[in-house]
Amino acid sequence: MSPTRRDFLKLSAIAVAATTGMPGFLARAAAQAGGEKTLVVVQLTGGNDGLNTLVPYSNGAYYAARPRIAIPKKEVLTLTPDLGMHPGLKPLMKLWDDGQLAWMENVGYPNPNRSHFASMAIWHTADPTQAKADGWIGRIAEKIGDPFCASNMGGTTPQALQASEFSLPSIDPLDSFQVKLPQGLEGAFNTMLNTPRQGEADYLRRATRQMIKNTARVQANVRKYRDGAAYPDTKFARQLRDAARLIAAGVGQRVLYVSLGGFDTHAGQRAEQDELLATLAGGLSAFQTDLEKQGLADKVIVMGFSEFGRRVAENDSAGTDHGKGSVMFALGRGVKGGIHGDSPDLEKLSEGDIIYKQDFRGVYAEALNKWLGLSARDILGGDFGGPGWVA
Repeated sequence: MSPTRRDFLKLSAIAVAATTGMPGFLARAAAQAGGEKTLVVVQLTGGNDGLNTLVPYSNGAYYAARPRIAIPKKEVLTLTPDLGMHPGLKPLMKLWDDGQLAWMENVGYPNPNRSHFASMAIWHTADPTQAKADGWIGRIAEKIGDPFCASNMGGTTPQALQASEFSLPSIDPLDSFQVKLPQGLEGAFNTMLNTPRQGEADYLRRATRQMIKNTARVQANVRKYRDGAAYPDTKFARQLRDAARLIAAGVGQRVLYVSLGGFDTHAGQRAEQDELLATLAGGLSAFQTDLEKQGLADKVIVMGFSEFGRRVAENDSAGTDHGKGSVMFALGRGVKGGIHGDSPDLEKLSEGDIIYKQDFRGVYAEALNKWLGLSARDILGGDFGGPGWVA
């Protein structure tokens, strides 16, 4: 029996779903690829302690609140007369010295929420009222009109990449990022692609053929990639390496999303956060070196966040509990290096937490307006002032 139109549509849908989101399967997306700038978003999952990341080492109140877990002054990587970085972030010092590392202080949002789930949803949707379901990056894809202009480097697509019209892809790992059909469907699928169609079915046929062509092109470009840096042997670094490979393949990615988990440091924080921040810095330093060697450093910046900070005072388990405001970071040639914003007043707190001054949507807005060339008002639903971190 010859395949029916229904069979063709079903098989085409399988093919589209089975591609783990290969960008540019339509000719329009392929034509746009190459010259666009890319934003890499790094999520520190669990609530990173901002005070032990960007350390107020000249502030006596910091050491009084944290007799066991504060970073000793002699270990702090000095940035200014008052602030320095956690020693685990040493691989990022060259970026700081080159004016390519920015720290944003006192970042948060109105009516802070200490729940991991609720606060992360707020950062993902850019909506402190928790009324929106789609993510801010998903809205970017809808605005551009390309479901493959942004991807998550990992196994599960976060809410930030969810859109009302489509789901953005997750890639894990890049080498398997290609068309895969269920066993036994290959012959029927090829027959469908070679059978003349009309109308909607013909559009799907042509789009699918273009998808396969572009998939082969991207895989060929990825195979040409040669490491420009020695990446650490961590999952986080491997995902950043895949991000660098995807950017180098020239397939028009505008936003890439990478996550590093484990920051919920309720007990024994020094050992846990020390290792995590070293993992963060090692991966990011290699990634930036790679971009430099690939000639891509002018086209990529990194922006990092966590769903909330930690309480100012340490707890009885040598850790810290869920807090509110914290720090964000950004790096790359397109970043205005330095400290942006005022340091928190550690003697004027809100229920044991620092009081935020910079709405995180203002940080997002600068990435949208100044780097990606998009309307932050359209994506975020309002106007938000930023700290001036994009060069």
